[in-house]
Parts: sequence; C-alpha cells; structure tokens
Amino acid sequence: MARQRLNRDDVVEAAIAFIDEHGIQSLTMRRLGATLNVEAMALYRHVAGRDELVAAVVHQVIDDLFNDTLMTAEPNSWEDYFQHVANAMRNLALEHPKIFPLVTAHPPEAPWLRPPLRSLKWVDHFLAALRDFGFSDSAAVDAYKTFTSFLLGALLLQVAAAGVAISPEEASMIEEGSLEQYPTLKELQVKLAEDHSQREFDDGLDDLIERIRSNLAS
Repeated sequence: MARQRLNRDDVVEAAIAFIDEHGIQSLTMRRLGATLNVEAMALYRHVAGRDELVAAVVHQVIDDLFNDTLMTAEPNSWEDYFQHVANAMRNLALEHPKIFPLVTAHPPEAPWLRPPLRSLKWVDHFLAALRDFGFSDSAAVDAYKTFTSFLLGALLLQVAAAGVAISPEEASMIEEGSLEQYPTLKELQVKLAEDHSQREFDDGLDDLIERIRSNLAS
C-alpha cells in the first residue's frame, strides 16, 4: 500500500514529538526528515525552513491548549476561568517541558502580546471572556498582564525542575564534605529537595485571584 502523502500537519506534529524527545538543539531538517522517512528537501514543500517550523510548533502547542478538558468545560466565574486556563497551561508545560521555553521566548504574533498566552487567538479569547464576566477594558488588560506574569514565572520554574526532582534520601547522599562550608544548606538540603510544586502553584494562583478581586472591588 502506498504511503500517505506528507502534509504540513504531519511535519509539525513530527517536530513536536522530536523536540519532546531530543530537545530543540537537536532539531534539524535532515534529522526530522529521517524520522519521517523522507529527504530533508521534502519538508521544504511545507515549511520554508527551521525557523518557520519552530514557529509552527509553538503555534500548534498553544492552539492545542483549547482541547484540554479544562478549557472545554464551561467556567462559572472569572475565578473559575483563571483556574481553568492556568492549570491547562501547566498541563502543557509539564507535557512539553522542552517546548515550553520556546513558547516563552519565541517572537509573538504582535509586540504587545505576552508569553505564555502569546497568540492572537488566545489573547482575544482571554480578554473576551473577562469582558463577558463584567471586566472593564482596562481591568481586563491589567488582569491579562498580571496573569501572564504569574504563569511565566511559575511555569518556567516548574519546567526547569522537571525531571530533576530527587527524594529526601537522595538529597542526603550528596558527596560527603561538599556542603561542609555551607552549614545552613547542609541542614536544610532535604527540605529544599521536597517537591511541593502543585501546592505552590495553587497557592500562587489563589493569591493572584485574590489580588485581582481586591482591585476590582476598589
């Protein structure tokens, strides 16, 4: 049976899978072509080059966020909406830890868009949702800026730690003597190694929502 003809979606999905496994530094058109059993030149029928391919990857993973079950559920309030968006984005970041930094660093579609909600489609959706919940234009824009700042910082920290978490037992097995000159670190190393990322994310999000609620009431 003849192989199905390659299309742009195939190329982008293959690039997502490749970056997830090998990282962005390893992505070349030749290597990606090899995973698809085609010559690199065949990929240029669908993307102009590596830069356009990376942009397409970023665009695709952001748009795929709309398919998260949290985003398909109907929010009952703006607070509920914030919870849905934030945790859907956290799901994306933890599912694609090697791609998420690209989401934060790749040039957005417009200079006034802020990562990680950095596509025209996403920002329109976000601002329209807040308007529907009664936010003024100024309040909606301020909330967008505050919310994206929280997401960016919180999720970059979590992605940086993804895959490197260690158990308390492993934390206490650091090479003998390596912390002798840092007595406070030596005493607290086990606590530092504990993973409370979900709780920290939830607490930070709750604090953010409370701050926005207070601003709306003032």
